[in-house]
Amino acid sequence: MRLKDKVAIITGAGHGMGEAEARLFAEEGAKVVVADVLAKEGEAVAADISAGQRVARFVQTDVTSETDWQRLIAATVGAYGRLDILVNNAGISGSSVGDADQLEGWQRLLAVNATSVFLGTKLAAREMAKTGGGSIVNISSIMGIVASDESHPGYAASKAAVRNYTKAAACRYGPQGVRVNSVHPGYMPPMLNATNAAGRDAKIADTPLRRLGKPIEVAYGVLFLASDEASFVTGAELVIDGGYIAH
Repeated sequence: MRLKDKVAIITGAGHGMGEAEARLFAEEGAKVVVADVLAKEGEAVAADISAGQRVARFVQTDVTSETDWQRLIAATVGAYGRLDILVNNAGISGSSVGDADQLEGWQRLLAVNATSVFLGTKLAAREMAKTGGGSIVNISSIMGIVASDESHPGYAASKAAVRNYTKAAACRYGPQGVRVNSVHPGYMPPMLNATNAAGRDAKIADTPLRRLGKPIEVAYGVLFLASDEASFVTGAELVIDGGYIAH
């Protein structure tokens, strides 16, 4: 098992990509804390993992709240004695906030997608340093590297912030044994669910592998960065997009 006896927090793990990561991490031997603002979904994922003879628990968390982050990490350490891995997966799409010119939507995207990563990273790194280090994986997007007139500018800005903050955090926390890397998924559900059939077809046509991605394909990349196999990898960005931005 690639994460045997590791303790991992995964935010936004009640559905989609975060759920895929949580299930894979548990299969690989990690004790998983499913963190999500959605209680029903998060509780269901944790219960299902536990029913499969793996270790998981749910902690309801608003990732924009520093108090919630402090409570989440305290609950994790209280239950399992340590924290080895954090996956900052929680995020929202530009379509969830509407008008691209409204300040409220811009601020919401930055809060959920970027400020949450800052909060989680600084608090998790502090805890990881107590036990010799750990791994933090921040989920950005290909829109953190390139831009599109079809994407909310606040979404692109928030994901670009995650990309460069990850590099800064890798430099800051590396001396404490904490690795920090970013992952940049391409087009796939659930973030593409609001796109119509013509839009999906266009994305597929522009992807060299000629298909959409799957959350589990991202989860395996996150697994590598979280594991000791990536012990000399920090400040890196892993693009998992079927070749879309290389096109």
